[in-house]
This record gives sequence, C-alpha cells and structure tokens, in this order.
Amino acid sequence: MDADAAELRVLGCLIEKQRTTPDVYPLSPNGLRAACNQSTNRDPIVAYDDDTIRDALHRLGRRGWTRLASGARAAKYRHLLDEKPGLARDEQAVLAVLMLRGPQTLGELRTRVERMQPFADAAELQSVLDRLAEREFAALQPRRPGQKEQRYAHLLSSDLDDEEDAPRDSAPARAATWTPPSQPAQPPSHAPEDPLAERVDRLEADLAALAKQVAELRAALGE
Repeated sequence: MDADAAELRVLGCLIEKQRTTPDVYPLSPNGLRAACNQSTNRDPIVAYDDDTIRDALHRLGRRGWTRLASGARAAKYRHLLDEKPGLARDEQAVLAVLMLRGPQTLGELRTRVERMQPFADAAELQSVLDRLAEREFAALQPRRPGQKEQRYAHLLSSDLDDEEDAPRDSAPARAATWTPPSQPAQPPSHAPEDPLAERVDRLEADLAALAKQVAELRAALGE
C-alpha cells in the first residue's frame, strides 16, 4: 500500500477512536500503530511500523488535517476534519468507515457506522452520502460482475478499487499526490518549501522526542 493509504488509515483511526474510545483520545503514535494494525473492522489488514505512522502524521499535519496535542507522558495527535475541510460529525463517521473498510453497500455502511454515528434509517444515511458526493469526498461505484448492489467509496486516494475483483486495467490512472477534493489540483511547483512550516515540523518532532525522554525518566524513577 502506498503513502496515501497509510495517511488515510491513520486519519480513519483518529476519527474512529475519538467516537468509540474517547477516554484515550487524542492518540499517541503507539496507540495509532495499534489501531491501524488491528485485525477487526479493517480491510485490508496492515502491519505498519513506527516510521510509517510518523511519516503519515507528518504529511497529514502539513495538510492541516491533524495536529499535535500536548500530552503529559507522550505526544498525542487529533484530527481536524471539523475545521478543515469542515466536515460534520455524521460525514466524518461515514468517511472513516469507508477509509477503514473500503467500498461498501448502503446496508453495509449503515451497519458498520452504527458504533460511531447511528442513523434513523437508510434515507438519513443516503442524505449524508449525497452531501459527501456533492463535495467530491465520496461516490457511488458502478456495479461490478457478480455484485448485486452498487458500493460507495471515498475519493481521498488512488486506492479506490477492491483489488480482489477489479480488473487491473479498468480504473483510470490517478495522481500519486493526495489533493483535498474540495480544491483543484495545482501544477507542480519548484519553489522552496515554506521555512516557517519546516520550523514547525522540527519543533513538533523535538517536542515528541522530549515527551518520550520525560516518560522514560519517570519510568526509571518509578513514578
């Protein structure tokens, strides 16, 4: 799976754990790794290491979709989807299930999203999917051979196809870079990166390292 998939798995886990285990949210990198690699409610199953999680958090932070939250013993992270791109709670929940479980029918979505966001009926869920489709965050896929129902998929990465039953040459090529769907893709630029953003990244990394050292020191002192 490519970098986009790792970012979306991390983002989906942040939304899920915020709703299902709010007492441990925001999540530490270790908590995120465990959430990403769990064998339940995930498709596909992955085995991300610490570097993969840190890299995904770094890229998500640069896009303004996650933020470092201060923690007493370790650095923790939260998502910012309510601020950017400004998604409602029900929209976040539906997207999270699509990011964590792949394309799904309306019935599958309604069952699986219940833990995070209950819907009164299928029509209420359909309304949320319609809003996401209007903003190009999700779309109804064409029915494939052997499928009785069409499936909904998110539009946040190039990995939209179900690899088990999708022909290799059936999907058009997509750009490798994930551009937020509410904004048009920009042409490549050779301008240097924002030095202020780089400084913020370094400070966040230093803070995370310091928090780890403090936690190790407290453990050594028996606190």
